[in-house]
Amino acid sequence: MIPQELIRKKRDGVELTMSEIEFMVGGLTSGQLSEGQVAAFAMAVYFQGMTAKECASLTRSMMNSGETLNLKNLDLNGPVLDKHSTGGIGDKVSLMLGPLVAACGGYVPMISGRGLGHTGGTLDKLDAIPGYRTAPDLAKLKQVVKQVGVAIIGQTSELAPADRRLYAIRDVTATVESIPLITASILSKKLAAGLDALVMDVKTGSGAFMPTHDQSMALARNIVAVADENGVQTSALLTDMNQVLGLNVGNGLEVLETIKYLRNEKVDPRLDQVTVSLGGELLFLGGLVASAKDGRTRIRKAREDGSGAEIFAKMIAALGGPTDFIKQFDHHLEKAALIVPVMPNKSGYLVKMDARKIGLSLVSLGGGRTRADQIIDYAVGFENFVDLNDYVSQQQPIALVHARTNSGAERAILNILKACVIAEEPEKNIQSNCVYDRIALDQDVEED
Repeated sequence: MIPQELIRKKRDGVELTMSEIEFMVGGLTSGQLSEGQVAAFAMAVYFQGMTAKECASLTRSMMNSGETLNLKNLDLNGPVLDKHSTGGIGDKVSLMLGPLVAACGGYVPMISGRGLGHTGGTLDKLDAIPGYRTAPDLAKLKQVVKQVGVAIIGQTSELAPADRRLYAIRDVTATVESIPLITASILSKKLAAGLDALVMDVKTGSGAFMPTHDQSMALARNIVAVADENGVQTSALLTDMNQVLGLNVGNGLEVLETIKYLRNEKVDPRLDQVTVSLGGELLFLGGLVASAKDGRTRIRKAREDGSGAEIFAKMIAALGGPTDFIKQFDHHLEKAALIVPVMPNKSGYLVKMDARKIGLSLVSLGGGRTRADQIIDYAVGFENFVDLNDYVSQQQPIALVHARTNSGAERAILNILKACVIAEEPEKNIQSNCVYDRIALDQDVEED
């Protein structure tokens, strides 16, 4: 086969066969495809799309480009489960959900990513914990999953190497938003972990990569269909990203919120709804409960009785973090020098928030990155963000900025004020429910 002829076929909208896709992925992995050819292929897919069959073949070929985890030989007494989010602002759900699912009998080998652009990354949050190893070898990953029940780590060199090269090229060629390429990127890593079931958190709104409802639904449907084609039972929940999720934004501050949540000390209702809904769905898909509603009850119990917090502490210690982290977190988490309130220009109700701008203000503060090689500051961020329709005044700030310098704090405050709209009356159309839709092949929807 000749790469440029296959690129031409895709450019002209012709469906590629499985063997042709395998050939392209093989060349991508080995380096036989040039940077230009990979970029041209990605752009052709971006404009022409892929059929469900093509996307499933691309996912399977990328998954098989490296090693796959075989957790079945570990003699686990429960299903292998995982969750993935398309990214958001203040989204620390993975840190909470992994331990809670493990406390309910699931085994969670969670392969996570770093933040890029305006969204945060799970691995960056874990890097705020001194000593925590986000890149252990596969033997260590298997050991921790078996002994603790959950290990949240980054993509190793052995897993789906084709994805690493393709993503790096997509990132610099403006093809990141392609639904087939997003699907293959997510699922090639997830399916390489040998899952029994997967739940997707697909964000929609101003802070999401797919800001419109239609775009998010299209991505969710594609992921569910491709995962099912590759033999993994999957469903997706469409969740709100029109405002910060939870109270804190910033790596160390989100770890702090995770600890307080798992210790049942400070539970933000919206964050809890997303976490519990995803967890209940995952327990149901994995056959641990009879319904998603029963699953939600189990997840809440694991938070309330402290078993989720206990699993979180064991995972941190097993992967090199402090053995007393969850009890002495204040001693271990780095702190910024300044804490400054974001005072509104006028009193009133916060009726609109541009979540993307909030994420970018964290980046400008040093808490995120625009290039993969940038070093980030784990201590900076925003604490105690108010929700939409909350009343703000000189006595009730919008948030607290944690910064290293006065100039950084002032810039962040200005950016947050620009991202927020305050009105004299609350907005009537703001939904309290932040889980919009469930997308699954069975399409059964449960109500509480």
